[in-house]
Amino acid sequence: MNKAQIKSSDRAIVVGVGLKSEPTVEVKENLFELQELVNAAGGEVIGSVLQILQSWNPATLIGSGKVEELKEMVQSTQAQLVVVDHQLSGVQTRNLESAIGCRVFDRNQLILDIFALRAQTFEGKLQVELAQMLDQLPRMVDAWMGSLSRLGGGIGTRGPGESALESDRRRIRERVNQIRRKLESVRKNRAQHRQSRRRHEVPSFALIGYTNSGKSSLLNRLTGAQVLTKNQVFATLDPTTRKVFLPDGPPAVVTDTVGFIRKLPAQLIDAFKATLEESAEADVLLHVVDLSSPNMKRQVEVVDELIEEFGWQHKKMIYVFNKVDAAPMERQFQVHGFAPRVFVSALSGQGIEGLKKLMAEVIGDLQQDVELYFPHREEYRIFDLSRESKIVRREAGSEGVVCYAQMTPSLMNRWRDYLVK
Repeated sequence: MNKAQIKSSDRAIVVGVGLKSEPTVEVKENLFELQELVNAAGGEVIGSVLQILQSWNPATLIGSGKVEELKEMVQSTQAQLVVVDHQLSGVQTRNLESAIGCRVFDRNQLILDIFALRAQTFEGKLQVELAQMLDQLPRMVDAWMGSLSRLGGGIGTRGPGESALESDRRRIRERVNQIRRKLESVRKNRAQHRQSRRRHEVPSFALIGYTNSGKSSLLNRLTGAQVLTKNQVFATLDPTTRKVFLPDGPPAVVTDTVGFIRKLPAQLIDAFKATLEESAEADVLLHVVDLSSPNMKRQVEVVDELIEEFGWQHKKMIYVFNKVDAAPMERQFQVHGFAPRVFVSALSGQGIEGLKKLMAEVIGDLQQDVELYFPHREEYRIFDLSRESKIVRREAGSEGVVCYAQMTPSLMNRWRDYLVK
């Protein structure tokens, strides 16, 4: 895997770009987010530039005048890096670096660099390496100036050989296929764990939301887990699943997954398929929203768009507005369109019991009231039933016991031999 390309000593200039067809306020918000990303990658933002264009410049994305302005800024500030809030082609990156005189990153490369910095597990590192390689392939244009890496020797082999560009592309494709095979093994392993949970009818929740909305802190508060939490973007890459005990409900599991962000690179979505499947297979989504963020509504829109892109829009969902203790009071009156919803503080614990109650209610909506009969010789099965469903009450008879319980359709099928028709 590539090592992080931004060093803590890197001084960076960030460039916000947009078209006149876009709201200018959004472009400015995006520029502020880009500064946060640079800080998260370990760099220091020493300047910023904003440009609104009629159309993109095919050669450099931004206008020639703005390129010249950036060159002067780099020279006067001794910046080592320019980061552009848009995806650049290989040609555009090369042209900008040549004209400005320092390294140039685009938004995708910056996010991938942060992921490379955060990846801790074997799986996480594989996923990041795959995403980096998928991002690198289309950028490899004329970077080798047509050099040849292998020339023929001997009769019948004298030819142009394989160019360095072709050779490197081939090596990357081979490595991509190798990583995909390893990640497929990881995906199958996860699928087996999910199948086991389904077999035992354990309800599952997945925490989703914009990066740094407090998902990991919420997991810790709900389950007593001790997952690493930091006030920074993409602190969590690897999914963590923990058991949660809900009031008057069956035991359930909650999974914390990677956070979303505006313009999430397609390469990351592709590489993190195994991770995202944890959310895709969950019974209920907990959409965690940072109530204190000034960009709250835009962040909710970004996550909702990704939910639709992934095909999760038909899943049951609870909106969890986090950081209520740090948000202005009037912010709570701006979310009346989101339901069901709950206001919590993962930091202080405020609202957590209300969230657990709501989670139990949503799971209850998935269940039906049923009646089961156990003859005396099979009363021991009632203990197994209590571990898998909520027994509302039981009535002892002369020949057996009648239990009234709440079950999902699939659990009813499993206990069909004891159901009272």
